[in-house]
Amino acid sequence: MSDPNQNSSMSNFWFRSWRPSTDGNGTGTSLTSPSQVGWALLTPVATIVIAVFLAGIILLAIGSNPITAAQSMWSSGLRQESIIDILNRATPLYLAAVAVAIGFRMNIFNIGVEGQYILAALIAAKVGAEINIWAPLHVLVIVLTAMAVGMAWVAVPAILKVTRGVHEVISTIMMNAIGVSFVAAILLQRWDEPTASLNTKTKDIPPSGRMPDLNEIVELVSRDIDRVQLPSGQIIETSKLWGFLMVAIIVGLIYHYFINRTRPGFDIRAGGVNPLAAEVAGVDPNRTVLTAMLMSGAVAGLVGLPEILGRDYFYGLQFTQQLGFSGIAVALVGQNHAGGIALAALLFGVLDTTGPILDADGHAPEEIVTIIKGTMIFTAIIVYAVARRKRLAEQARLASKVLSAKERPDTPIAENPA
Repeated sequence: MSDPNQNSSMSNFWFRSWRPSTDGNGTGTSLTSPSQVGWALLTPVATIVIAVFLAGIILLAIGSNPITAAQSMWSSGLRQESIIDILNRATPLYLAAVAVAIGFRMNIFNIGVEGQYILAALIAAKVGAEINIWAPLHVLVIVLTAMAVGMAWVAVPAILKVTRGVHEVISTIMMNAIGVSFVAAILLQRWDEPTASLNTKTKDIPPSGRMPDLNEIVELVSRDIDRVQLPSGQIIETSKLWGFLMVAIIVGLIYHYFINRTRPGFDIRAGGVNPLAAEVAGVDPNRTVLTAMLMSGAVAGLVGLPEILGRDYFYGLQFTQQLGFSGIAVALVGQNHAGGIALAALLFGVLDTTGPILDADGHAPEEIVTIIKGTMIFTAIIVYAVARRKRLAEQARLASKVLSAKERPDTPIAENPA
């Protein structure tokens, strides 16, 4: 039989080694070594390089020239309009990926981001259309409404998980189906605003509830955005960088700080790495699960707002879907890190924006974009598995040294073994 005191010592070691240092010197015992940091930086780069290499092989196999295709994507992606489209596409992908990553950090698979953001977008658009108040407050009400709806929709799977042990994948998939069906029923039957074009949509949000674009910032660092004159005489800009990009950046910074610099964030990470050791060390598993899932739902509620507040100003049948599932791929490629997710979202935005150019120029079918994304996800799983095994091996070596030091107090402990 194992010694209970030894098991308790191991749990306390694990807890201390993952906790931010609190001793007088600010050093403490940390399981993060320079080589682990190197692996964390290397894995996203290796994933992209390997995926691009495999995509080149696939292009050769179907009779296309990968170099010509890459040049076409590069030249089209550097145009001002393409850069704006890439950022607009990356913004909701980033928010969706952060929502998924919060759950992943706790070993929770919130596959319900899809239903949460669709339902949140509909209700937020309806609430925004029914009020007309001071502009900043109007936008804030819409944002808070979307976050509240996302939290409310994920609360059901969260409560079922902590009270009845229902797996979140099953419950969130069912909530997706219920949410999408609810949107169809409400939009088609209750909240449809009749228009001359017969487009099924909610009432338009007043100007006070629309988020300003970032075109002035774009024109400060680039050329003026092209403008066209409508038959009515109105002059409009051909491209618009959505202002919600700034909100996405703020969300990313808060996510990074919360997960890495706060006690609740540490509890989430601890529960995801080793739930048993975390519980022995005093982390409440039920509270942590609820915290992670509610935060995930709140961020998920923001996913649809870039379109609602920056382009359409209503919820309609043309509203972009499948962003929740795409966010899972972005979170995997970005390794659940705020910076890695940003790079992955930009990469997916580049592929979605420049992919149709390949088909139009005859260099490759548009489906090559889907192949590249699938290859990236497959590669990410393999590369991250290798990195995780390397990291666990280093942690095991440090744990062994700590236990040896307990038996021989005169033995020095290396803080960060290479």
